[in-house]
Amino acid sequence: MQVTTKAIVFSSLKYGDTSLIVKAFTESDGLKSYLLKGILSSKRGKLKTAYFQPLMQLELIANHKNKGTLETIREAKPIHPYKTLHTDILKNSMVLFLAEMLSNSVQEQGSDTGLFHYLQYALDWLDHSDPEPNFHILFLLNLTKYLGFYPDNEYKNASYFDLQEGMFINAPSLNPILEGKTLENFKHFLGINFDVLKTVHMTRKDRQELLAKVVLYFGLHLHGFRKPKSLGVLNAVFN
Repeated sequence: MQVTTKAIVFSSLKYGDTSLIVKAFTESDGLKSYLLKGILSSKRGKLKTAYFQPLMQLELIANHKNKGTLETIREAKPIHPYKTLHTDILKNSMVLFLAEMLSNSVQEQGSDTGLFHYLQYALDWLDHSDPEPNFHILFLLNLTKYLGFYPDNEYKNASYFDLQEGMFINAPSLNPILEGKTLENFKHFLGINFDVLKTVHMTRKDRQELLAKVVLYFGLHLHGFRKPKSLGVLNAVFN
């Protein structure tokens, strides 16, 4: 079936000498994988390699068989050409990290317009704002709303947060927990939007410690989750 849909690129993997396998989250059908034959050798085709950089927002005309096999794309065009995401070194390091997190987190599923519109909004916000070193932490915590494990805020004044149970507790458990300064920093991100990120202040060390715990939180709640290789690159850039 031929469809016209918006899509956000999660990853591109070289296949053979001339082709790409692209994983993208579509507005119409959720997560899809496409085989783009010969795109690396063609200079005059309707598909350009540059369109399939991480987190590019595209409009696709695609063939969806919906049989669990690789789909095909007939045409693609950018719908929100970025001004800074792929040129600013801090933002680009975030993009690479978040694209890998999304690729490892969003499972095979049908259409989820709420998640799609959240991704659109967040990426557009980052593109049009000054580099914000805490953006990726809030992005990931907000993402858990759509993945089904956003932290339970009922006992927010408790002394610990149980990462396995996703809730605040008054006494430490045997599960991985947040406590002390890391817990206080964690609380700052709950219930806020991107526009107030500048009010959240952390040292580089505290940010890295909290981010490591957030990645662990994903790993505890998502079957088959892989720790992103780009995490080390992101931390190095922010050093």
